Amino acid sequence: MEKKRRNNYFIKFFKNGKNDNNPALTLRLLNKIEKIGNKLPHPATLFALLSLFTLVISTIIHKLGIEAIHPGTGVNIKIINLFSAEGFRFIFANATENYIKFPPLGIVIVAMIGIGVAEGSGLITAVLRHMVTAAPKRLITASIVAAGILSHLASSVGYVVLIPLGAMVFAAFKRHPIAGLAAAFCGVSAGFGANFVIGSIDPILAGLSESAANIIKPGIKLTPAINLYFMIASAFMIIFIGTWITEKFVEPRLGEYEGDYEDFNRIEEHEKRGLIWAGISLLVTISILSLMIVTENGILRNPETGSILNSPFMDGLITAIFIIFFIPGLTYGIVVGTIKNDKDVINHMTESMKNLASYLVLVFFAAQFVYIFNKSNLGVLIAIKGADLLKNLGFTGIGLIISFVLISSIVNLFMGSASAKWAIMAPIFVPMFMLLGYHPALTQVAFRIGDSVTNVVTPMMSYFALIVAFAQKYDKNAGIGTIIATMLPYTIFLTIAWIILLTIWMTIGIPLGIDAPIQYLP
Repeated sequence: MEKKRRNNYFIKFFKNGKNDNNPALTLRLLNKIEKIGNKLPHPATLFALLSLFTLVISTIIHKLGIEAIHPGTGVNIKIINLFSAEGFRFIFANATENYIKFPPLGIVIVAMIGIGVAEGSGLITAVLRHMVTAAPKRLITASIVAAGILSHLASSVGYVVLIPLGAMVFAAFKRHPIAGLAAAFCGVSAGFGANFVIGSIDPILAGLSESAANIIKPGIKLTPAINLYFMIASAFMIIFIGTWITEKFVEPRLGEYEGDYEDFNRIEEHEKRGLIWAGISLLVTISILSLMIVTENGILRNPETGSILNSPFMDGLITAIFIIFFIPGLTYGIVVGTIKNDKDVINHMTESMKNLASYLVLVFFAAQFVYIFNKSNLGVLIAIKGADLLKNLGFTGIGLIISFVLISSIVNLFMGSASAKWAIMAPIFVPMFMLLGYHPALTQVAFRIGDSVTNVVTPMMSYFALIVAFAQKYDKNAGIGTIIATMLPYTIFLTIAWIILLTIWMTIGIPLGIDAPIQYLP
């Protein structure tokens, strides 16, 4: 009876999805956000207009003489007037380089070449068909969110591989593919501050925190595991909250998918044989790569330090992803007959690149905006001014930490790189909070929460344009408004849930990680 009442509540809350004639207030608000967002120009045009807007704003602020002192370097940060001869020379001379160096571009292209073989040979479809017949349907959403969190181990691979895969899995189960995309995006991006193990970003953030903490206590050491316990708890929380939002808010709002679902029938014997050989080739590939990493003199370790985190393997992780998709895809295609010669392989690669045509155009304009915005110093100035505002609010205790979470989330809307933001904010807040009796680990945790929750609603996030392109595969009218309206519930509920978790953690006084208490004792 209780379950039925809950279901009736959500039916009442959302009615019959976003196309209903009399939707609930919350749904009307989200629909309005989507409508307004999608009335904006094409995302490529929008990024071009944002670039022009940045030029105008940089000119105005430059003439007003607004400046700030960088807390880490002591350098006086001035806004660069890009509506000038110097600015025009920068834009003109660097347009091509900005495009080529835009971080997601090369990653997406290299990954899609390998994925194209796996998709064209039929391997991905066969795996999905096997999942449909074997996987517990009620765990699919949670599994996708959890996989998104685990993808942080592989840097940016989750954006390129897991998010479109989430959409495909949902489509395989006759569920709205954009809801699957949203679930994966939640785990990969909104859950950036959570994980079950140490990820590639942890040593970077801990190093910046340690440098800042040395201002107060020279010689203090902070390990990458200072947030580990809280990260693990956060990972479980995000899986629960992310699954709940997807199934109770996002899917009801999206309603029935109006496109064509692929019909996943039971796999044939030759396909089973292909999956077995593809699995064997995958195990062999992973084993060979592992030997190059885990052995003491592995050739993919750092040749000077022997480190894995800072190594050719981590630098070339996308190459490993290419290999991991290419070899099983090739093996499967040879076994089932979808690949007969090298021309078939190249054709599958080429076909996957055709699907990237609109993304390649979009990225050109997105890259110009990001680099123009960074060149203007507007992001740095906003971060420093936001930090000064928080310092002057006069909060103490839990209120202070929560306000820092919120300021971090706002700054994240304007500045994408977590390490760049923390390089600016750590020298201010780590020493300040240490003087108030809080360990650097707590300051870092609060920053990571704020840095994560707004990732899914800010176009400043490097992969936001890619997410729009993925959504347009299933809805040609999808735009920035679609993604923001779809992901906004994750931002709202995860912010609330994470603040509650942090408040409970601080009240009880549980260590945040290894050698990382809540309180700092000089």
